[in-house]
Amino acid sequence: MNFLRSVVGKLWATIIGLVAIVLLIVGHYLIRYIDYAFANPGEIKRLFIYAGVAGFLLTTFFAFFLITRITRPLVEMKEAANRITRGDYRIRVPEVSRGDEIGQLSRAMNLMAEELERTIMDLSLERDKLANILQSLTDAVITFDADGRIDMANQQGVDLLAGWSRLHWVGEPAPEEGQLPEPLMDVFREVIESRRQLATRLHVGNGVWSVVMAPLYRDERLRGAVAALRDITEEDLEERLRRDFLANVSHELRTPLSMLQGYSEALIDDVAATPEERRELAQVIYDESVRMGRLVNDLMDLAKMEAGRLELKRGQVDLSALLDRVVRKYAIPVRDRKIRLTLDNRTGRLVLEGGDEGRIEQVLTNLLDNAFRHSADGTEIILSAEMAEWKGKPAVKLVVADQGEGIPEHEQSRIFERFYKVDKARTRANGGTGLGLAIVKQIVDLHRGTISVTSRPGAGTRFEILLPVA
Repeated sequence: MNFLRSVVGKLWATIIGLVAIVLLIVGHYLIRYIDYAFANPGEIKRLFIYAGVAGFLLTTFFAFFLITRITRPLVEMKEAANRITRGDYRIRVPEVSRGDEIGQLSRAMNLMAEELERTIMDLSLERDKLANILQSLTDAVITFDADGRIDMANQQGVDLLAGWSRLHWVGEPAPEEGQLPEPLMDVFREVIESRRQLATRLHVGNGVWSVVMAPLYRDERLRGAVAALRDITEEDLEERLRRDFLANVSHELRTPLSMLQGYSEALIDDVAATPEERRELAQVIYDESVRMGRLVNDLMDLAKMEAGRLELKRGQVDLSALLDRVVRKYAIPVRDRKIRLTLDNRTGRLVLEGGDEGRIEQVLTNLLDNAFRHSADGTEIILSAEMAEWKGKPAVKLVVADQGEGIPEHEQSRIFERFYKVDKARTRANGGTGLGLAIVKQIVDLHRGTISVTSRPGAGTRFEILLPVA
């Protein structure tokens, strides 16, 4: 109101001043011209024409003044405000005058635009920082509205949702695009109903996911939820392996310890009446102590290998001589069980330039022990060696094949796990610990080689090892 009153006051003062000047100038000539016009009646018409032209010029002048001084700055401010609403925060209004209210309004609007630009820039920086943080997270972060529709997700969340959308949920229709995936529905409902954070685990397909979901509020009103999901499949597998490992170690140690204790008490209490019975008890105690020692040594070797603390004594290995020595080691089991152990060395002398002879012998021994335990009397076990090419470089291929009971296909991927046994009763009766193949796999990996298995139930098992020569 003060602004309009000031503008009107200045405008009237200017108009009055201009009119006074014009009247003073024109008045003098007009009085003389009126006297002349009355003396000459034809000049009256010309007088009205001159008066009309003068009025028109004065009106045009005042209109131009009004546009330049008041209307145009207001139009420019309106245009600037429209551009600001469209996101152009760099627009500024030119300051036509500095002393009046229009100039003050222009400066105020420019200051507002500067503060708004600075605020928007700060918000953009914070938004970009938050987006970069979300994108750098290895966890999937997803937000949902109160109806369970997806609001936002980082790249990991987008990939996760895309993978889950391709799965077929038994008894459930496929989720619509942007809709809450089926595995998270129960968690989402519980979070919305209880209005508290919930942490749980989900098994989806072959994976295990850790889920932490919390409610989101706006002005104290629940507007949805945010979920952070992490793939813990490997951690879950390691946890299960750790539990199985402790259980298996306890079981494998408890059996020989019980036998040692029982037979030792029998000797102390003179249960054995004859020297032959005492020797039998002592032999059982010895066999069980050997079994415990073998188990402890295997555990120590496996722990060193998995921790990367086992150092190979690398050197030149004459595989031909090593194979002959290993075959001679099994002369007695071959004779007692009438099993044919055949050595097939097709290349002649085989040499590894950087191998650990003792560990390679341990690999062959473990594989042959496994073959003898699962082979029937009178069958054949073949140990073969030949030169091969692997990854474009010379390698040695070692094969241990038997005619035993074989391994079911669904169990072949797990035979290299610690304590895993295909036939637990049979291997325990024959002294197996379930660590032999796990140690074989670790030693082959330390030699930068590979091991594979081919087997069919009732048709035997074939282990194939490739070791680089260099």
